Amino acid sequence: ASCLDKLGDQTAMITAILQSRLARTSFDQNRFQNISEKLHMEYKAEMVTPLVTNAGHVCITDTNLYFRPFNGHPKPVVQITLQDVRHIYKRRHGLMPLGLEVFCTEDDLCSDIYLKFYEPQGGDDLYFYIATYLEHHVAGHTAESYMLQWQRGLLSNYQYLLHLNNLADRSCNDLSQYPVFPWIIHDYSSSELDLSNPGNFRDLSKPVGALNKERLERLLTRYQEMPEPKFMYGSHYSSPGYYMLCLQNGRFDNADRMFNSIAETWKNSLDGATDFKELIPEFYGDDVSFLVNSLKLDLGKRQGGQMVDDVELPPWASSPEDFLQKSKDALESNYVSEHLHEWIDLIFGYKQKGSGAVGAHNVFHPLTYEGGVDLNSIQDPDEKVAMLTQILEFGQTPKQLFVTPHPRRITPKFKSLSQTSSYNASMADSPVSPGEECFEDLTEESKTLAWNNITKLQLHEHYKIHKEAVTGITVSRNGSSVFTTSQDSTLKMFSKESKMLQRSISFSNMASSSCLLLPGDATVITSSWDNNVYFYSIAFGRWQDTLMGHDDAVGKICWHDNRLYSASWDSTVKVWSGVPAEMPGTKRHHFDLLAELEHDVSVETISLNPASTLLVSGTKEGTVNIWDLKTATLMHQIPCHSGIVCDTAFSPDSRHVLSTGADGCLNVIDVQTGMLISSMTSDEPQRCLVWDGNSILSGRQSGELLVWNLLGAKISERTQGHTCAVTCIWMNEQCSSRGRQIT
Repeated sequence: ASCLDKLGDQTAMITAILQSRLARTSFDQNRFQNISEKLHMEYKAEMVTPLVTNAGHVCITDTNLYFRPFNGHPKPVVQITLQDVRHIYKRRHGLMPLGLEVFCTEDDLCSDIYLKFYEPQGGDDLYFYIATYLEHHVAGHTAESYMLQWQRGLLSNYQYLLHLNNLADRSCNDLSQYPVFPWIIHDYSSSELDLSNPGNFRDLSKPVGALNKERLERLLTRYQEMPEPKFMYGSHYSSPGYYMLCLQNGRFDNADRMFNSIAETWKNSLDGATDFKELIPEFYGDDVSFLVNSLKLDLGKRQGGQMVDDVELPPWASSPEDFLQKSKDALESNYVSEHLHEWIDLIFGYKQKGSGAVGAHNVFHPLTYEGGVDLNSIQDPDEKVAMLTQILEFGQTPKQLFVTPHPRRITPKFKSLSQTSSYNASMADSPVSPGEECFEDLTEESKTLAWNNITKLQLHEHYKIHKEAVTGITVSRNGSSVFTTSQDSTLKMFSKESKMLQRSISFSNMASSSCLLLPGDATVITSSWDNNVYFYSIAFGRWQDTLMGHDDAVGKICWHDNRLYSASWDSTVKVWSGVPAEMPGTKRHHFDLLAELEHDVSVETISLNPASTLLVSGTKEGTVNIWDLKTATLMHQIPCHSGIVCDTAFSPDSRHVLSTGADGCLNVIDVQTGMLISSMTSDEPQRCLVWDGNSILSGRQSGELLVWNLLGAKISERTQGHTCAVTCIWMNEQCSSRGRQIT
């Protein structure tokens, strides 16, 4: 084949020879570990390693995965026990969905085998067989679920970036798609590295090509004069040429182009006309071998006469180990934790392509993007080979994981500590942290105290006091009285001490939809399908006031600081100001309408955040809306359910909203960005819920109470509490006793 003139002809002949040999041979079943193993499927494939791909046969049995390479390298047969597999990932190779990578450890940096199939069907069949076989395989590990764990501090910045690289098809076995990590440190010349100084960090909101203003202006001038398709950068931030010793006919690269110095590499990336590289995970790992010429290879002399040997470190690093440790400290620093989401937007997010990329000066050659070219449509073999070579060697942009702005990390903030000006400025504009309030993450101790009994639910008492479905429940501050509303139109008061029904009131002949107690436990408010809200005096046992404020049924009410919030099927949420009369016979208070929050369809449920600066509403058509109550404006509108939104709640820190719907989904939404960051499904509707930001207690249509581990994306406990749907839940703050009503 090498005697042929054209590269396309050479490749075609080699491919024909290879496919012919693959077709004439099959996997030798004498290589099975056990004679009782049953062969389930066999495919022609290649094993991808950093510098070469080995063709051969892959097969899977009921206990093992095997690959036998033609050339016997790295060994005659590669064998993986299925029970040992921890993660499997579908991969794209050469921008085509042909790859599959298998991990037998929890370390997502180095896999056990990377297979490239000749047809997508082979990888799909193998993936689904292993995924079905493995009980511990969790398909729910999405970018959004990892994001939630990272936001709450359960994943380090390093771990989160590794997960994102994995989900975006980056692999250490594929040099054309090597994991990409950011330059973090800006200072490589000082003798001491001060990680408390923001000036020592790279601006993570800009791609490497935009960090140097003068260079950026030159690139923009060229970009504006360029015909379509336009691109700003003639090389990529991640390409094989950055990682390989050589692409020059089997010899080491020119000594001056090799990786000689950390400071020089940074300077070239900052100033060079064609150098826009980011880093690789090794810069934040523990293995120093990529910085040390341990084999004492003769790598040549530079123009200045110096021999190329160990990589020259910055003055602030006393050794390769010290350099990596300080790099790791920088990656996990507060500054990076607060700004890493900006870099993720560029590499994996909404600024990766389209108008977001243009605005961020983040536009690369079209061939680097997924979908940039259809290789199967190219008929000319020379053109096809040249195109594939360019794709594999020029660099590939990761698969896009996010299409909306990535939320920032939740970092503990205390008033006694001084913060950087950039953090204070951003938080001051955020309705998530009103006034001087600052977030302190839930400690393990507080979580244990609050929810330590949540997985030990037992039925303590059971009473049937309504004729139809219970729609609302609230309990007095001392826990002695339980108030409930029902579709049977009544408000009832039940004494926990005497275990007797004490009051039963009906304000109209239509269903009551919810109830709440005002501070002081002297007045209970109920909403009704007759369009009204009623105030009832507990002390005097009589109707006290009526608010006629809607044109259709009132479905849910909330109260905070002398303000009433009412949600109605007339497509509005209204905010009222007023204090009900304290004494019977006194003049009834006039309620002032402060705001009207307009919706497109009927509003089914609402909730307030703890500070009552935000309101979340759920609609009949599955939309969740987040409102800023200071300005009465809509912050986000998220269509995330396929049916009615049954219940919503803010997390204690106001960073997330949880919603449940008739479609059986539990969705977590980031308040800052409006991004849907986690979704868990069940086979029937969850009608109501309470949560502490991590664990969720929900009530099902079937009467079960479910405890969800949000960060693990799984159900951790099931309790058959009722025989019909659980429609509302109340839980006291100490979680030592629970009141709930059923239909």
